Amino acid sequence: MMINFQGLLKQKSPQILFENALPASDPGTLEQLKELSSRRRAIESINQNSFVTEAIAREMSGGLTSRCEQNIQKVDRYLPLLGNLIHHVNLIGDNPKIVRWISDLKIRWSSAITSPSFFHLTGPKFYQMDNLHFDLAMTLFVRGALLRDRALEVLSTDLVQSASILRKAAGVYQHLAQDVLPCLQAVLTPDRPPEALISVSAAIAVVCLAEAQAVTVRKAEQKGNTGGLLAKLHYGVCEFLNEAIHTLHSATNQCKDISPCLMDYITTCKMLHELLSYKYLAESLKIEGQIGFAIGVLRHVIQISEKHTPREESRRLVYKQLIDDLTGLLRKYEHENEFVWHEKIQMHDELPAPQGVKIASSIPYQPQRWERTLVFKI
Repeated sequence: MMINFQGLLKQKSPQILFENALPASDPGTLEQLKELSSRRRAIESINQNSFVTEAIAREMSGGLTSRCEQNIQKVDRYLPLLGNLIHHVNLIGDNPKIVRWISDLKIRWSSAITSPSFFHLTGPKFYQMDNLHFDLAMTLFVRGALLRDRALEVLSTDLVQSASILRKAAGVYQHLAQDVLPCLQAVLTPDRPPEALISVSAAIAVVCLAEAQAVTVRKAEQKGNTGGLLAKLHYGVCEFLNEAIHTLHSATNQCKDISPCLMDYITTCKMLHELLSYKYLAESLKIEGQIGFAIGVLRHVIQISEKHTPREESRRLVYKQLIDDLTGLLRKYEHENEFVWHEKIQMHDELPAPQGVKIASSIPYQPQRWERTLVFKI
């Protein structure tokens, strides 16, 4: 990965006290509801200023030194309890009292991927849904974002682990899109966060797979693999991202508030890996003695690169650097051809195109549920 997008982890949620909204029928149920509130409070603190020292945070997490890992642990301690509550609420069914109690919880979340608005200068906009699956969905979205951040943490030291964590993140978002969010679609209102849309999670799942493959390509580059293989792997990343772009376009038709920064990140990543795939294709053609084709490929890819300009300055710098590298390689090949090879430069319609290979697959997310009896005063 040459650029990154860390904008998925900005959600906030006000405090929920389960024991105040759900009337427990026995002391055991009351204690479990209090534990639910306590575990959720730890998640509510993820995107807030923490006054806990690193030493205390490490001790509370059982020795974990990574802030991302500590936060993932907080989420994983809450999800099984929430799953158990959802199970027992579903057993009761559509009892009017349950509906009122869930409404009293006032489950509210802000979005990480909505466009900035001057209406929100005093703080984030909170979306409320009186549905426990909404809390489950948003918490899982946070878990996936934390995994992406953790993958970035270890990127410089362990490429294999980084790719594996990204595949786990893809599994979380696939679980969201396939198993959790469908339960919410019938009750969604026009005023809902983008994270509640199936197409958003489906798109981000594919982005995570693309990122996992991008890390794998970096490992292959370090091993000195041939240009032909690298061209196929880079173009496989492009194919993943093309799928993500198509899926996210579907989401923007449903929700106009999705930040353009997310699409810009995906589009820029796609273009970067397309440029790299053509670069390695040109190098492999040169090695095979087809310098006329190699020059044609480089001219073509530099020309199509002019169609995209990243929104953010940091991304524009990376993009420009890669184009400069390709331009330098083109000049080198043209110089060699002029003085040594004298080959005909092939035109666009005669040029080979990279053939993508997609090798990244998700690691399925397996939800856990603590089977504890909950009894309410119905």
